[in-house]
Formats: sequence, structure tokens, C-alpha cells
Amino acid sequence: MDSVERSGLPHHRQPYLTVALDNAQLDVLGKRVEKKSLSVLERVKTQCCCSGPRLKSFLLGFFPILSWLPRYSIRENALGDLLSGVSVGIIQLPQGMANAMLVGIPPVFGLYTSFYPLIIYFLFGTSRHLSIGTFAVLAIMIGSVTANVELLSNGDEESQIDVEAAKVNVAVQISILCGLIQLLLYLLHGDGVCRWLSDPVIRGYTTAAGLHVAILQLPLMTGIPAQRYTGLLPSARVLRDVLLGVTSAVPGALSVSAAAMVILITGKMLNERFKNKLPVAIPWELILIVLGTILSVQMDLAGQHRVQVVGHIPSGMSSPVLPSLSQAGELFIPALSVALVGFSFHSALGSVFADKHGYRVDLRQELLALGLCNTIGGMFQCFSVSCSFSRSMVQDSIGVKSQMAGLVSALMILTILLKIGHLFEQLPKAVLAVIIVVNLQGIFAQFKDVCVLWKSDRLDLLVWVASLISTLIFNLDLGLAVAVVFSLCTLLYRTKHSSTVVLGRIPGTDCYKDVGLYTEAKQVPGLTVISCSSPIYFANSELVFTEIRQTVSRGQRENPARIHPTTSSSSSSSSSAQTSPHTHCLVLDFSSVGFIDSVAMTALCKVIGDLEVQDVRVFLAACPERVLSQLHSQGCIVDSILSPCLFPSVHHAVQRSLGTLPTPLEEINPDASEC
Repeated sequence: MDSVERSGLPHHRQPYLTVALDNAQLDVLGKRVEKKSLSVLERVKTQCCCSGPRLKSFLLGFFPILSWLPRYSIRENALGDLLSGVSVGIIQLPQGMANAMLVGIPPVFGLYTSFYPLIIYFLFGTSRHLSIGTFAVLAIMIGSVTANVELLSNGDEESQIDVEAAKVNVAVQISILCGLIQLLLYLLHGDGVCRWLSDPVIRGYTTAAGLHVAILQLPLMTGIPAQRYTGLLPSARVLRDVLLGVTSAVPGALSVSAAAMVILITGKMLNERFKNKLPVAIPWELILIVLGTILSVQMDLAGQHRVQVVGHIPSGMSSPVLPSLSQAGELFIPALSVALVGFSFHSALGSVFADKHGYRVDLRQELLALGLCNTIGGMFQCFSVSCSFSRSMVQDSIGVKSQMAGLVSALMILTILLKIGHLFEQLPKAVLAVIIVVNLQGIFAQFKDVCVLWKSDRLDLLVWVASLISTLIFNLDLGLAVAVVFSLCTLLYRTKHSSTVVLGRIPGTDCYKDVGLYTEAKQVPGLTVISCSSPIYFANSELVFTEIRQTVSRGQRENPARIHPTTSSSSSSSSSAQTSPHTHCLVLDFSSVGFIDSVAMTALCKVIGDLEVQDVRVFLAACPERVLSQLHSQGCIVDSILSPCLFPSVHHAVQRSLGTLPTPLEEINPDASEC
């Protein structure tokens, strides 16, 4: 207080910061309340406690349909849901059959997969724009597993039925295991598992997956026969077959593909041009499918022009069967990959649409919905499902309003399965391939990330490129694993090479900034203020504390305490009888240190003890609560520091440290603006 009065400031300008408070004093002044940690039994009792409002909240959360269906507006939502549901339902028909062929099983199982999961998601899902059903990326991942069944067969004609049944069994087992894994993650609140897949990993992976899917459509669009490959560079090998077989391209397929692409691209451009004048987007995909089917029938494209068509569509439904999980052990890793990839795509795309249209998606509920779709769907002989890029974008472009569109799509598939499936038997597969490729334009636009990341973060760009290349080189599941491992390695690299910076005070404020960046930031004589910019753990603790030791040694030489010239020899002799004051002080700014592991904590205690022996007093500033509790539990405060050394801010620590130096220094003007 005396220093404030000596400053001659009027009362209304006197600063709030008049006393250098340590953490203990601040706890008393602020009346800190200790958090009570509940035991496991108490937590279980709290979670199991039942009341009327809690039961209602649980039911509304577990069955989201109870929340939005009573408020459904037919006038505002019915038209958009009907058009998008019908369009996507018709697209589901050929896509489901095509993706079933990617899995390596009969096309009818793709129709089952396009029906049952939609009903389940209608009841449990929270996203209005995601189209649940077959997904080409997952189909390719499952197909890489079922392909091994074919390789193990002897190729005899009489064994093909058994091989086909074995493939269906493998695909169904993967679906059920995938669903059980997702349900387990739901129970363990593991919806955050997708956060381990960083945005560069996801965007690089989805770009590669889009390229992979697009390349697989080329044989359908050109009529060129191409073999299906597993192992390294599967997409490149398919592309090689297409390029080498360009002389065997079917003119009819090329003509259909070119016409369909012109119509669809032009239609989407018109929708974008007149989106403010149209009540709903024109469903060009639906128009293209109907037009393609009519022309195929009228011109006999399959017979006269050798254009591949969808072919026979069987009628009827599948009955529920609980398959044996005899191969669960060997299929667990593929199922885990499918579960994580499927949910990662689902959560990422769901969040994108939710942010775009201003509503919230409950990712934990989405994990439950997806797990139930795969588990219950597996009992009806469905393979693993997730959201589809292309169909979800079709729904969004047409103007979907709610989950009711999914029910409309399911009813479309049901109608096709039972009544009118044969009407689409002449639909050219080239039309389907064009719809898939054109609707992947949003995925291909992610190549713009290269320029953005080059300017913002080149290490993230390296992760993006590594994810893209690894996915194209390896299979989709192995490529994702390589990308995730590479991403984690870059995270370790960032934290391992975390730097410490020396801070100086900007005159007239209580702000302490990097002296290398701010020319007016000056070090306080006799003090070294160091800021650590990342967590400290076993991989970087030696580097961090070595830097701290070297910086303190340099500070003792270049920034010593200023000894007042009036100090007499008598005062020196009288003070020698007392405890010698510290010759230098170190303030460690831990505001950016999220955690310190046990190895780094032991090293920190040793550094503090060694510096105390060298008459260097150590103060810790702005420690997060987690680090404070680690300091207390480790015994670092009691063993190494004999008096209060923890402060809520760097400025508090600097003020207190001035009293530990040999002689008073020039007063730091306490009239400082908060920073």
C-alpha cells in the first residue's frame, strides 16, 4: 500500500493490484470451495436415480422421434421431405445393388441393407440430412475381407453356392460385430473416439476414398471390363485396366454416360443459379433415373448396344436370423476398422450439415443409432451401413427438412421390393455411376485444402497428403491406420519440440511478452521469466528443463540484479549473520501447460532443488488446477520449496520475487492495465 501512496495517484486511479498474492492467499480471499470427488458407488447411485423429469428426459433423448414428430409441420416440411425421400429412395435401389456387388454378395442383400437400417435410424437418429444405408467406402472395406473367401475356394462350379453363402455370412458377422462395438462405445461414452481422427486425416482420407469410388465407376461408365483387386494400389490397378482396355469401350455406355453427365451437371448448375427463385431444388437425379430407364426400354440398350443394366430385382423380404459368430476372433479387427470409419464419416458429415443448417446433432445418440442399425440390420442379413456422401448431398440439394425423408425412402425401397422392382431392371448402370461421380464433387473440392494448409500449417498439410497417399496405396482400412499413426507422430513431434520463451514486461502494463517479438518488452533485473507452451511429459521433459537451466544460467550472467550503490560494507557484514538472500529468481509461466506426467514432475522437482542450491529462487505462475494437484500429490511443493511459491499470474510472482533479491530495485509501477 505504501508503494501506491508514494506513486501520487488519485484515489480513483489507484490500481486493484496492490498486493502480491500467492495461491494460498488468493484461495482465502476468493473463498475457494474444494470439489468433492464422488466414489464409484455414489456415481452409480447418481446415474441410477430415477425421477419423473429424468425419465422423461431419458426417453426423449433415447427416442428422438418423440421430440420432433409431435412438432412436425406438414405445410412447411412435407414437400421437401417427400421429394428428397422419393429421389433418394430410387437412388438407393441401384446403389444398394451396386454396393452389394462391391461387397461380393448378391445384389438383393443391398436392397435389404437399403431398407431395414432406414427404419431404425428414423426412430433413433438426430440428423435431418444424413442418408443412412449402403456406403461404397465400407462396402469396399468389407469386400476386401470377403475376397479372401473367394481366394480360398477351389473355383469349381459346384462350390460357388457355398462360397456365396460364406461371403454373406462373413459380411453379416462383420455387421453385427461392428454394431456391438459401436454400442459398447455408446455405453462407455466413447463418442469422442472420432476426435482422434483429425480434420486433415479425415479430409485426406475422404478425398482418397472419393477417388477410389470414382475410379471404380469407370468400368460401368465405359463398359470396359476391369478386374477387382486387393492389396497394394487397388485403384491404380483398376485405372490401368481401364486405360489398357480403352479400345474395347462400349460406345453405347459412353454415350449414355456422357449424356447423363451433361444433363446432371447442367441441372445442378441451374439449381444453383435459380436457388432463390425455386421453392425446392429440382430432383435431377430422379428425372435422370426415370429418363434413363424409359430410353433403355425403348432403345433396347442392353440388347442392341451392350449397355449394362441393373438386371433382375427379386421381390420379397428377408426374415430375421441370428447368425453364428464363429469367426468373430479373426473378423474383429476388420469390424473395428469398419465401426470407426463408419462412425467417423457419419459424425463428420452430420456435424457439417448441422452447422450449415443451424441445428445440433447428438453424436452419442448417433453412435447408438448407428450401432442399432448394424446390429439389428445384421439379423436381417444386412451388411454394415453408414451415411452416404452422394445421397446425403442429394437430400440436401433437394431440400430435405427432417428424418421423415428417411421413412419415405424406406417405403420406396419396400414398394420396390414388393411390387415395382422389375420396372427398374432396365436402368443402365452407367446412369447410376454418373450420379455417384457427380455427387462426389463436394469431396473433390477438398483438393483446395492444399493451398489453404500450405499457408496456415504445413505440418497439417503433410498429414493431409500422407492420409491421401496411404489410402490410395493401401486398402482403405490399412490406409486409415497408417494415416492415424502418422497424425499421432506429428502430434508427438509438435509437443516434443515445444519451445520455451523468455518473457519481458511491457512498460506501463502487467503484460509479459516474448522479448524476441516485442522490442519494448524488457526483462526485470535479477529475474528470468520463462513461458512453457505445451504439456511436459516423458518425451520432451529433458529438452524443456535443459532449456530452462541454460536460460537461467544466461540470465544470471546477462541480467543480474542491480545492487544499489549506497550499500555499505557494514550492512553487508550485518546481513551475513542472517540467511543469505537469493541472487536470482526464476518465474515459470505454466498457463499453457495442460498436464505434466510423473516423469516430468520428478524432473521438475529436481530442477527446483538444484536451482535452490545455486541461490536461484523458483516461482510457478498460472498453473492449471490439474497441474496444481499433481504438484501437491507428488510432494514437490513440500520437499523442494520451503515457502509459498505458487501464484495466480506472472505479475503476482514478479512482485513477490522482488522481495527476495539482495536489495530493493526500482519499483515496478503498479498502475498496470489488465492484459
